[in-house]
Amino acid sequence: MHVETTTADAFSTGADTVAVGVFENEDVPIGAALDELKALLTSGEGKRSFKHLALTHTGGRRVILAGLGPRSEFDAERARVVAALVQRRARDAAARTLCWLLPEGPAEQIAEGLVQGTMLGAYRFDRYKPASGPSIERLLISSPGDVSGSVSRAAIVATAQNRARDLGNRPANDLTPSALGEYAAAMAEPYDELTVTQLDGTEIRRLGMGAFAAVAQGSDQDARLIVLRYDGGGRAGAQSRRLALIGKAVTFDSGGLWVKPGPSMIDMKFDMAGGAAVIEAIAALAEMRAPVSVLGVIGATENMISGGAVRSGDIVSALDGTTVEINNTDAEGRLVLADCISYARREGCDAIVDIATLTAVVMALGSVHAGLMANDDALAEHAARCARRTGELIWRLPLHPDYAEMVKGRYAQLTNRTERREAMTITAAEFLHHFAGDVPWAHLDIAAVANDGHKPYLDKGATGFGVRLLTELALSF
Repeated sequence: MHVETTTADAFSTGADTVAVGVFENEDVPIGAALDELKALLTSGEGKRSFKHLALTHTGGRRVILAGLGPRSEFDAERARVVAALVQRRARDAAARTLCWLLPEGPAEQIAEGLVQGTMLGAYRFDRYKPASGPSIERLLISSPGDVSGSVSRAAIVATAQNRARDLGNRPANDLTPSALGEYAAAMAEPYDELTVTQLDGTEIRRLGMGAFAAVAQGSDQDARLIVLRYDGGGRAGAQSRRLALIGKAVTFDSGGLWVKPGPSMIDMKFDMAGGAAVIEAIAALAEMRAPVSVLGVIGATENMISGGAVRSGDIVSALDGTTVEINNTDAEGRLVLADCISYARREGCDAIVDIATLTAVVMALGSVHAGLMANDDALAEHAARCARRTGELIWRLPLHPDYAEMVKGRYAQLTNRTERREAMTITAAEFLHHFAGDVPWAHLDIAAVANDGHKPYLDKGATGFGVRLLTELALSF
């Protein structure tokens, strides 16, 4: 979808479909096909309530009247929602060019929401079967002021999120760990300031990443440590601090010898969602030529069953020398992340944020928020502000020394899964906390929000959650 801005009146752009929003207790904007839209409201077919849509025709084009609800409640997230609904209605009407008359309010934020809601709502995964039906080819944002910068950034981030959805939706026989590494390397080629290096399974073991290697040893597919280095720090106004983004990319998780039940296993191709979010967030930063420095570390592997698979009771040594007792082979993600976090610390960074489909955090937060745990209040609050800004919501859960005691091992320094069936999301974070040490660190558990989103702009399948949040976090770090 081609996206652009215009200062021309929406009805003079040549768009075959124009979207006009109306707030509660207000009239439609002056000049916006006033008579036809007023007639819709008078008849009751059109309403000002949030998400209500009505369609009419004037001057040889369609006009969609969108209810925006109270002006005081309309923000970027509500713009995403209503834009997705308008996009769907316009697409069903065979629209090719859609022009939004930008509603009044914080222009840049609302424009961002309209662009992202439209592009995310238009997403289709057509890698294995052709898409059916019409699609919108061009989106215009009509605004009297200049919102081109916000619109451009919004389009870049939405495109990156849709690419992350593509990665998540690919099956494990197609998106293997090595295929993910090849994808990251190809993605980086156009950008001089972005480099990608990879370590294979032999190099991972040689480096001493025993926790990561233990997860990988049951699979015939070779593991990959994918390292992205983006350095936009040479530009004027660049940030001197370096942020590390760590992503779990288990391209298929059978549970290992703790075999998952069948209904749970069918969606385990999505267990690489954290890694996809890191790759695409850094790709978005590179396309923006953002003046920031970011290190991305992704642990890509399968967790499979074979004669060589890790067993309950095995003890491994992590990259930092910590010994870990494997009590549960289905608690594999924290083993991968532990070594990736240690790798990032060795590389040098001022803060670490990891993102992973790690635990059943859905039991605590449902599918509305991702879980946030952190050892640094300032970093946690910064992440929360970015979440509110981008609409990818997170909720902080506590860390405490008593939780850390629960992951102490009987025969090794740590165990990868406590024997007590309580606070499992928090104890998983405390396991990772050990490896982060005193470096400011935040952990995002996205298991409940990585697939099958419950928003009009997110359909069944991978959501790409985290791309907007991580991009904003890096830009404002």
